[in-house]
Amino acid sequence: MKVLVLGAGIIGASTAWHLLDKGHDVTVVDRQSGAARETSFANAAQISVSYCEPWANAQAPAKLLKWMFRNDAPLLFRPQLDWRQWRWGLQFLGQCNDAAFERNVQQLVALGAYSHAALKDVVRATGISYQRLERGIAHYYTDQASFDAAGHAAELMRRYGVQRRVVSTAELLAIEPAFQPFAHRIVGGTYTASDESGDARVFTEKLAARSAARGAQFLFGHDVLRLERSGGAIEAVQVRDRSSGQSQRLSADAVVVACGSWSAPLLRSVGVDLPIYPGKGYSATFRILQPERAPFVSAIDDEVKCAMSRLGDELRVAGTIELSGYNSTLDTPLARARCRMLAERVEQVLPGVCDTRSEAEGGNPRFWTGLRPATPTNIPYIGRTRLDRLWVNAGHGTLGWTHGAGSGKAMAALISGERPQMAFGFLGFDDGGAQLAHSRA
Repeated sequence: MKVLVLGAGIIGASTAWHLLDKGHDVTVVDRQSGAARETSFANAAQISVSYCEPWANAQAPAKLLKWMFRNDAPLLFRPQLDWRQWRWGLQFLGQCNDAAFERNVQQLVALGAYSHAALKDVVRATGISYQRLERGIAHYYTDQASFDAAGHAAELMRRYGVQRRVVSTAELLAIEPAFQPFAHRIVGGTYTASDESGDARVFTEKLAARSAARGAQFLFGHDVLRLERSGGAIEAVQVRDRSSGQSQRLSADAVVVACGSWSAPLLRSVGVDLPIYPGKGYSATFRILQPERAPFVSAIDDEVKCAMSRLGDELRVAGTIELSGYNSTLDTPLARARCRMLAERVEQVLPGVCDTRSEAEGGNPRFWTGLRPATPTNIPYIGRTRLDRLWVNAGHGTLGWTHGAGSGKAMAALISGERPQMAFGFLGFDDGGAQLAHSRA
């Protein structure tokens, strides 16, 4: 089959790779100059199968109300004159109960385990290096009530095969001594040895290059102008070269929409309405000044809901989600406040380890923001739409790197007429599972 993949982030690149494995003719279109230039560019770097809880839980509504007036809030809802944002918010609130939380966790863990195995297979097959550290992920707490609740969450995860271990402060520091300067604030933590970290952008770029070497065509610097619909099917995709301004019509046996947050408006243009809304995430990358004191174990800071991962001689810190539409600029007072929070937190937890100075102070931090394509359940849409030849692989939220390899492998299998072996509800194939939690297209 001739397959057209729209988007060259981790989801699109992984989809292309696995479609090639199935013998398909693959073309990938992306508006940027290369792979992984948007949402996959500078994320938290964690493969966090064991820490994939959805944002929606029984405590979320109260926290959201408390955080609404904090510029550095971990999850900030900023109301817009956009009824789709409000629809998404109401659907999110509908998931804020224990039954939905457990159902959604089950789906996310299944996809995560499948994806982690797929990632390892790709790495073995390609030898791609990407600052990978297989040292697990630690989650530390500074609040006793939150730590007590962590035991219940760990028990739930173990029910689905995730070996998340509750550890004392002393055990946590034995696992990662770098957090010793912050030990007086830590009341305990959890740890999973099976998780890992690595640079998603580097991996995606190299995977795209290897796919091109295997015969995939990559049309970088091309805007998707429109999907051409005829009756109940997609006939072609109109794209335009940003350099020359020339347009061309691409036809295919299957079109996969993997455009992150921009998947939703593109799909709506042909009558497929999926509740995918952008969550603006932030990251900062700092040069490590004292390598011997920097952590090797990737970590989650529960108090400010940020993640820290070592990438060679740099530390990547990422976190906070802002639901405020499609604005991805860093040049706003709110964005500057959220970036400053990340720098200040690193200095609190790892004092003197990184160069957290601002540019005005002579430092060189790299701040970044990306739009996370979130669904109310945090469960992505993977499967076929109601239009013939139109498929979707989007809505991964903050777990695109964790679920990328498996989502691409599953999409390639579905297009090839095969059923992936995992307990996951695929769009257009299942009436249960994830689709009970989603509004159907």
